[in-house]
Amino acid sequence: MKLSRVLIYLVLILFAIFYLTPVYVLLITSMKSFAEVDLKRMWNPPKTISFESFVKAWLGDSKKGLRGLSQNFLNSLYLVIPATIISALLGSMNGYVLTKWKFQGANIIFPLLLFGMFIPYQSILIPLVQVLQRMKLYSTIYGLIFVHVVYGIPITTLIFRNYYSTIPTELIEAAKIDGADFLGIYRRIVLPVSMPAFAVVMIWQFTSIWNDFLFGLVVAPNPSVQPVTVALNNLAGSYFVEWNIQMAGALITALPPLLVYIFLGKYFMRGLLSGSLSGV
Repeated sequence: MKLSRVLIYLVLILFAIFYLTPVYVLLITSMKSFAEVDLKRMWNPPKTISFESFVKAWLGDSKKGLRGLSQNFLNSLYLVIPATIISALLGSMNGYVLTKWKFQGANIIFPLLLFGMFIPYQSILIPLVQVLQRMKLYSTIYGLIFVHVVYGIPITTLIFRNYYSTIPTELIEAAKIDGADFLGIYRRIVLPVSMPAFAVVMIWQFTSIWNDFLFGLVVAPNPSVQPVTVALNNLAGSYFVEWNIQMAGALITALPPLLVYIFLGKYFMRGLLSGSLSGV
């Protein structure tokens, strides 16, 4: 093996170790008892492996003022699943219209749609809350779903538009000649070939929505409807921080996106290679 290749592998291994070091600390701390948690012994593995911190992180401890993550974990699932599906379907329809059923002004609407991606979320929080209050959606799961669907439309539209631009226009025109209508072409021709783009969009949206903190904090101030990322911040308790429980809660919170990429990552890569993000 050439010296240059050995050096490259050595550098990559060092970067991997540096990147995984916090994960190591997170994992071993979550398996320690509170008595073992000490800054001086941060790197030491636990003397006895304990999963009590995971139980407390999930169920909580009323005596210590800890609110468990179980309900908020379910809130995140109730939020992420419909918001991901709806934003993906709307983005797919938008991409289909903007590439294969172009209308007058489409070239103006598309940049305006993308413009929303570049507006900082912090700048619209006050009017957003006012709108949700008037719609009776403030501090509800439905309000969070609505917000994430709306803010997911620009990126999902962009991805689907780029993907649908690779579909031959002649195929759509032939279907029109045969009498197929707008929805018929979408359902029978466009949708079946859209699975790679759907894989990219849905994994992207799932991860983005699950990891969101700002909207969950502002739009859902009621702890009973907050997503798990916000509840994790409140897991510290009222009196003192039990870092083993905090670390266990962080692992529980990170589990769904991790599982998504472990089991569906190959479909995400296939979608990328098929051109779903070309031009992004």
